[in-house]
This record gives sequence, structure tokens and C-alpha cells, in this order.
Amino acid sequence: MSAPQKENKMGVMPVKKLIISMSLPMMISMLVQALYNVVDSIFVAQLSENALTAVTLAFPMQNLMIALGSGTGVGINALLSRSLGEKRFDRSDAAANTGLFLTFLNFAAFFLAGFFGAGAFIRTQTSQPDILSMGTTYLTIVNCCSLGLFFQMTFERLLQSTGLTIYSMISQATGAVINIIFDPIMIFGLFGFPRLGVAGAALATVLGQCVAALIGLTLNLKKNREIHFSFGRVLHPEMETIRRIYSVGVPSILMMSIGSVMTYLMNRILIIFSSTATAVFGVYFKLQSFFFMPVFGLNNGLIPVLAYNYGAARKNRIDEALRFSACLAVGIMATGTLAFQLFPRRLLQMFNASEDMMGIGIPALRTISLSFVIAAVCIVMGSVFQAFSQSIYSLIVSVSRQLLVLCPLAWLLARTGQVAAVWWAFPVAELISLIASVIFFRRVYRSTVVPLENVEKNREIPHP
Repeated sequence: MSAPQKENKMGVMPVKKLIISMSLPMMISMLVQALYNVVDSIFVAQLSENALTAVTLAFPMQNLMIALGSGTGVGINALLSRSLGEKRFDRSDAAANTGLFLTFLNFAAFFLAGFFGAGAFIRTQTSQPDILSMGTTYLTIVNCCSLGLFFQMTFERLLQSTGLTIYSMISQATGAVINIIFDPIMIFGLFGFPRLGVAGAALATVLGQCVAALIGLTLNLKKNREIHFSFGRVLHPEMETIRRIYSVGVPSILMMSIGSVMTYLMNRILIIFSSTATAVFGVYFKLQSFFFMPVFGLNNGLIPVLAYNYGAARKNRIDEALRFSACLAVGIMATGTLAFQLFPRRLLQMFNASEDMMGIGIPALRTISLSFVIAAVCIVMGSVFQAFSQSIYSLIVSVSRQLLVLCPLAWLLARTGQVAAVWWAFPVAELISLIASVIFFRRVYRSTVVPLENVEKNREIPHP
């Protein structure tokens, strides 16, 4: 007879300490991730403003890859964590092994998209020859070599699902450092390497992702005792497990994919003014990641905590986790707002910004950052939808904010002929998002979390 399995720390550790221990490594690794995204663009900007614009035009497709990989990981994470909370260990193993199969399918889809469609995708946004050429080169490389990206995200999610977030941080941070080191070497041709320009930036990116994936695989095999890998189960995925993963994952994928559609449409709107306006939008996205990425790291650490304690029917721990996480998220984003309000010129100078870029970029950073604190609250409320398999609400909120409000309003404001007016679409859209998030949060909380209170009371009553 086997010994009873020890309770996972997500069910017993003090909540504030648990949130910090689960989220801090991911917040740090995502800060490093944000750093190497910014460094990537800083080096590319030294080539030319057109090179920076080319990378910006490739970003919607890159974001789509991240959406598919991360959304699949959300589904794996939620099913695995909940299964562990319910002590259904065969189901948690099925989630891990089926997740690896789905990860390879994701790579195959984007390999084909990059090989056959990268040039066509960039061409829909610009006809300027040098931007088109650089953008096509960059996007082809990151798509066709995306195996590392997809497996890196999956292996990190598996570590996060079982509370081993410190190892997730090691994987992601190592990949980011590799990217930062090789960016200038490959872009500018240092230490005997050929000068590859934007192709070097793409190759440095995929090199870092592949290294991170290998480290993630090794750490899962050696350290993750709550998951048991089986090559046979990977090759023979369970359709019911796929359904369970994507019942959570598909809304998350669609939600994040909407971000790709939004950036694509914003590129189309802004390039009417100038390629400089599009480059400013790209710079904004890189800079805001310094603050959004840590909040997303907090969110990633919060989701398995909520899912586990929902499976274990512990309402008090869910409530405390939500309150504490909301305070942290608001604090992080308030810092971001202050940075964008006080130091926009210094931030833009990192990207070799011309005076024309400064004239467009300073109002952009100050205006858009007014929405940061609101976004923090919405992200934390969205974690409830994902953890409790109600991701459809996150999808509705995201569609409303980005496609029904942000892009149409930006288009209307662009008709004024003033690019500075376009940036006000962001705060307005975030306010609409907050209203929708509050409505859905109250509905999910009342139907899912409140009933757990009776379970807790029954558990506390001593039985004769």
C-alpha cells in the first residue's frame, strides 16, 4: 500500500507568502523577458527607424504565436492544478502529456505560416521596399524556428502548475540572457560573426527560446515529481483531455489573439500618418511590457493558486489571494504610470528617437499610461475567469475593449488628422473594459466562489 501523497503547498502555505513565492519568480523572469524585448528593439533602432518599423509590423504575427502557445498553456495549467487539488493524479498526468502533443501541433502550424505567408503578411501593412524586405526576413525566421518558443512556454507552464515557479524563472531568464548577449553580436557582426541586421535579431531571439526550452525540459524531468511523462501518452493524446484543455485554453487563445488583431489594425491606422507613428506604437509596446509583464507574471502565479483552492473548496484562501494580488498589481501599474508621465523623453531616447519621433511619442506615452491602473484591476479579475473555467468572460471583455471600442475609436480619432488624438482611444477602451469586468466578476464570484463557504463550514463542524 503506497504512502498518502503530501499536500501541495498551494493548499497549506500562508496565502501572501504563497502568492509571492508563486509569482515573484515569474515576475522576475517576465521582467527579464521584457528587458530583452526592449534591448532587441534598441539594437534594431540603431540600424534605422525603418528597421524598427519592420520589426513592429512583424509583431502581430509574433503575438499570435505567443497567444496560441500561452493560451494552450493556460488550459494545461488550469486542468493540471485543479486535478492536483482534487487528488486526481492520472488526469494531471494526462494534461501534461497531451499538452506536449498540442505544443508540437502549434509549432507545425506556424512553421507553415512563416514559410509560405510571411511576405504576404508584411505586404498588407506596407509597400515600402526596405521595410517590406526586413520585415519579411525577420518574420520568416521567428516563425519557422518557433519550436523553442512553443516548448519553452509549455515546459514553464508545467513547472508553474505544480508550484515550481523558481525553476520556471531559471528557464525563461536564461533564454532571455542568451538573447541579450547574442543580439549585438549577430545584428552588428561582432567577434567574427557576419553582420546580419534584423535577421541577426531574429536568430538571437530563437536561439534564446531554444535554450530556454531545453532547460525547461531538463528541469521538468529532474525536479517535477508531480508529473509523469510518457512518450506513448504524448503520441496517443486523449480527446477528452484535449477538450478539457481547450475549454479553458480556446477563450484564452482568442482573447490574446485579439491583441494581434488590434496591433495589426493600429499599425494600419498609424502608418497613414507616417512610418514614424507606427514605430512609436512599437516602442510603446516594448516599454509598457516592463510593467504589464510583471502583472501577467503575478496573474500566472495567481491562477494555479485559485484553481487549486477551488478544487480543494477553500474560499477564504481564494478571497485573500485575490485581495493581495489586486493590491500588488495596482502598485506595479501605478509605478508605470508615473514613469511614463515623468520620463517619456528619456525612455524614447533609448531607441535613438529623432525629434519627429519625440514629438509623436511623448504625448503617446503620457496619454496611454493613464489607463495602466485600470488595466491592473481588469487583469486580476480576469484571473478568476481563467482559474474557474469561465474564460469566455475574459474573451468578451477583450473583444469589447480592443475590437469594439479601441480600434473603431482610434480610426474615428485618426479622421481628425491629429495623431495625438488617436492615443486617447486607449484610456476610453480600458474604462469600458473595467465596467464589463466588474459585471462578470460579480457573476462568477457569486456562482462559483460563494457556494464554497458552505463546504468550508461543513468541514469545520466536528462529526460525532
